[in-house]
Amino acid sequence: MKKIITYGTFDLFHVGHYNILKRAKEHGDYLVVGVTGENYDIGRGKLNVHDSLATRIENVVNTGFADEIIVEEYLGQKIGDIIKYDIDAFVIGDDWRGKFDHLSRYCDMIYLERTKGISSTQIREEKFDQYDIGIICDFADDNQIVNEAKLVNGFEVKNVYCDNEEELNLFQKKYSLPNVFDDYNELIESSDIVYIRCSIEKRFNFIKRALKLGKHVIYDPPATFKTSELEELMNLAKEKNLILMENIKMVHIYVFNQLLWMTQGGLIGDILSFNCSISKNDASRSNLFYDLSSIAILPMLKIMGSDWEKADFQVKKDGENIEFASMNFVYPNGRAVINVGNEIRVDNQLEIIGTKGTIRMKGAWWRSKSFELHTPGSKEVQIYNTNFEGNGFKYLIRAMSRMLSRNRTDSKSIFEDESFNIVKILEQVKKAEN
Repeated sequence: MKKIITYGTFDLFHVGHYNILKRAKEHGDYLVVGVTGENYDIGRGKLNVHDSLATRIENVVNTGFADEIIVEEYLGQKIGDIIKYDIDAFVIGDDWRGKFDHLSRYCDMIYLERTKGISSTQIREEKFDQYDIGIICDFADDNQIVNEAKLVNGFEVKNVYCDNEEELNLFQKKYSLPNVFDDYNELIESSDIVYIRCSIEKRFNFIKRALKLGKHVIYDPPATFKTSELEELMNLAKEKNLILMENIKMVHIYVFNQLLWMTQGGLIGDILSFNCSISKNDASRSNLFYDLSSIAILPMLKIMGSDWEKADFQVKKDGENIEFASMNFVYPNGRAVINVGNEIRVDNQLEIIGTKGTIRMKGAWWRSKSFELHTPGSKEVQIYNTNFEGNGFKYLIRAMSRMLSRNRTDSKSIFEDESFNIVKILEQVKKAEN
């Protein structure tokens, strides 16, 4: 019996998929079909997949060609599958010619011509809405959104506004966007989604204006130092049925959700200590300290909660800028410490100590691909990881894409009470600053 294997995502199943499965089956007696898993697709940057894994498998089953269906879950799995299923030939579209030649040591390689005039990418472009993104900035830095947005089908950064002509020209020279505006209202009119990346003092008014004009908003937090103003923005977004999303990308990364599962689910026992440090040296950004603080406070709220009994803040300033601050929180059964350095360097790390284990993330933990789990009595360190490239913005945009397709405005990745508590804490830090 000659056994054949082929792989694919099989998203938005079309005649091209049908044809390649039909022709693959014709090359042998038994066809194994590998369908890519969601985590594998995300890890290799394929964020445009529309159909669920269950739907994609069902579509393959319905062709009647597959004798066995497996899920492709990780890079390098193909070699193991060829050996495990005793495969005689690997069938793949000819657009992959040369990419899998190394597998010829394990089985025959057969490249099939693709069905012309049809592809999942083409169907996505024709079937789904397109969203133009506009950026409001103070300086010539896009936070990688220009390139990251291109990786999510239907999203493109096309517009930029800056009230500083020199920075606006630098931005355009650097990123070459189709439209440059020196009028904020014109940018809003030309955009479906607005990314607010400017000084904190300007954010509230920019966000409010965009929401009033019916635009979805992504913003660097905090939006304001006043909880009353944040509430006003949230109510306005609800009234207009719009998405108001904080740019805290880690909540959309799989490894962070693994960490939350372990801490919130009690897998490391009762949490005794939360300790994190975050720093970046960038004197050109006056509000960088508060941007960094927002990122650090959120995981504390998710893991430790908001029922602290006492909080104190130590702030060191250099002129108008905060160089360093330490935030200390006493909980009923534990403690949390957050150190934020702006110009003063601190070692970036996150450590969570529980009664049954300790989790550690080293380096830039807010965009980390992995974390360590240390358990008492064990010399082995367990590593939990995922694969991604870039700074994670594409995952935030992907989350927004899903919300838009389902007509939802709440991602549930960051809850309202968490957003309010971030602002409340920063209000107290600002008082300590003065």
